[in-house]
Formats: sequence, C-alpha cells, structure tokens
Amino acid sequence: MAKVVLKNITKIYPNTEKKKRKKKNEPEKVSNLQITEKGVVAVQKFSLDIADREFIVLVGPSGCGKSTTLRMIAGMEEITEGELYIGDRLMNDVEPRDRNIAMVFQSYALYPHMTVYENLAFSLRIHKLPADEIDRKVREAAAILDITDYLDRKPKALSGGQRQRVAIGRAIVRNPDVFLMDEPLSNLDAKLRNQMRAEIIKLHQKLNTTFIYVTHDQTEAMTLGDRIVVMKDGYIQQIGTPQQVFDHPVNVFVSGFIGFPQMNYFDARLIRENGKYCVETEGLKIPLPEEKQARLASFDTPSQDITLGIRPEHITLSESGGIAGTVEVAELMGSSIHLHITVGGREVILIVPTLGNTEHYRPGTEIRMNFEGTAVHMFSRTTERNLEWQA
Repeated sequence: MAKVVLKNITKIYPNTEKKKRKKKNEPEKVSNLQITEKGVVAVQKFSLDIADREFIVLVGPSGCGKSTTLRMIAGMEEITEGELYIGDRLMNDVEPRDRNIAMVFQSYALYPHMTVYENLAFSLRIHKLPADEIDRKVREAAAILDITDYLDRKPKALSGGQRQRVAIGRAIVRNPDVFLMDEPLSNLDAKLRNQMRAEIIKLHQKLNTTFIYVTHDQTEAMTLGDRIVVMKDGYIQQIGTPQQVFDHPVNVFVSGFIGFPQMNYFDARLIRENGKYCVETEGLKIPLPEEKQARLASFDTPSQDITLGIRPEHITLSESGGIAGTVEVAELMGSSIHLHITVGGREVILIVPTLGNTEHYRPGTEIRMNFEGTAVHMFSRTTERNLEWQA
C-alpha cells in the first residue's frame, strides 16, 4: 500500500520534424500542443498528491496527456522534469519492475497459447515463487474475480469481459502497491462496461489498494473515482470529487466535458445593481440566490457580458413566459426524453419525464422553458473561468 506524489511532472517529446521555411504571409498553424525549443510538451507541471488506497481517475479527451502521465508513473516513459514518489521513495530513475506497480492495459495483452491459470501464474514464476504459493495466489485472484471455472481455458475461449478479468487478475496476483489502469473497458460493449465498472468498484473495496485509472469516458470517471483529475492539452484543469467537479466546474471546458448531455450555453449579461446581481438572457431576467451573490461579491465582480451555463436536467417546461424555442429532435431514452430545441439559432437540450407524452414533442412544436438562478453557471467571456470560483 502506498501514496503517490507527483511534483511538477513535465513530459517533453523531442521535436523530430524538420523545420520548414514559412512562406511570406503564410498564417501560423494552430496546435493544442505547446511546442518549445526542447520539443513538444505532452504534460505540463502536473502536481498531484494521491492518498494511500485512494481511487484517482485521470479523465480528458484524446491527446490530453493522461495516458502519458500514467506511463510515467509506471516507468514506461521517462520523466523530463519533476519528481515522482511512491511511498516515500523517489522513483524517477527506478526501473518499472522495481516499482511494485501493476498495470492493466486497454488491450488485454494475454498470452494466447497459455491457459488462464498459466497467464495468471506467469509473473510469479518469473520471480521464482514456490509452486504452492503461486497456486494459492492464482486461485485467490480467480475467486475474487469469479473466473475460477475458466482457469483451464485459453483466452480465445473467453468473452471480452472474461479476458479483461484475467488481465486484472494477472495484476492482482502480484500484490502491488499501486494499480494502474489505462482505459481497460474501452474494448467492451456498453452492457459489459456497466457491469465491469461495478466489478472494479468492488475490487477496489476488497483489495484496499491505491488505484490510478485513465479514461476518456466521463461516466467512468464520475462513477469510479474518489477524486477525478480533468486534463486538457497536458494541463490539469480541475481536481475534485465527482460531485464537486459536476456542481462547480472551474471553466467552460470542464463544464462541457463533465455531464451528459453536456451543459447548455447562452449569451447573457451579468448585471450588478445596488450591490445585487442578476443575469439576463433571451429576454429573461433571472435573480441569483444569496450564496451566488456572496461569491460574486467576494471577488467584486463587475457587470459584464458572460456565457451562461445550465445543465439539461435543470431546465423545466413553462406554460407561459420563459424562453421560447422550437423542437427539432425528441430522443426517447426510456424514462425520459431528451428534447433538442432551437433557441435563437443555437441548440439547447433539456430532459423531461416520458409519462406517455411523446406525442407532445413532435419536430416543429413550439415550447417555452425556464430555469432557476440556483442552477446557473456564469463564465467569463474572456477567460472562460467560472466567475464564482475565480481563485
């Protein structure tokens, strides 16, 4: 068991492309990756303290640096700058095999010619453990993962979910200080992913070990992590519990990435009059609750044009008044309907209960909607930061 500490970790890949002479008046190419004289910066000043036995999820879009960070912890990528500690030991120059970590990959990486038992026992035999200890560890791991009945089978005779259990079992038998998981469920279908998410939560509770998990799926991040780390372009955007990140996103990117369907956005105006705040959008004037008033006042926030965010589940239909819109698409999701509404030339999504009302929301139907000030998020037009959480 061990805590993991990353201090200002940076990863720079040498820029191997030859510099091309730029033609006169040729525009600069836009890239999300920062390119310096040293090379391409994949991870920038990443600092994180992971407590012993904590479940941390690194989440973000493809290319944000999350897998690179995981591979640096595993020792599969060299750290360009910064320090990595597992327990109290500096790990920058320690070989992967000496870090007492176990990694589960997106691909199952099982030996196809070996049985499940042999796959689970392989690393233990490499370390020349006694045969009886190997057998005990293999059968304990198989029992935890409910794959005892498959020990004599080869990987080709297993389903995707069973193969992933074997891959996880191969990590368990090593009794590592830290489990690293790099998008282990991405190859599974939706039903199996849901099932395996629950199994991984149970596994963490049983093993009581530090887990560091990488995914681009915000649903996995929200359901698995004690805390989640949202990344973009090699930088940490926000660290917090799933509820904290969902309720108080620090910027527009986090607000749109976490939550499904994603947050809706309106052009709006934040108005401060006589020391009190309200927002105006689409002809609607929305008063703000006291806690939002206090946070805005604590930063002496001036009146300004803003981007107003509101989650689909916080918008309600209105008989009269409110914001007018036209139904474009009604997605039946079982217990609810996702309505795609056109408002002022942009799409807004709201969620309404089904309750046999599917015929009411045909394309072209005119509706009105409303929302309360308690549920709005106010973002600066210039910095895209949440005005309530500017620190």
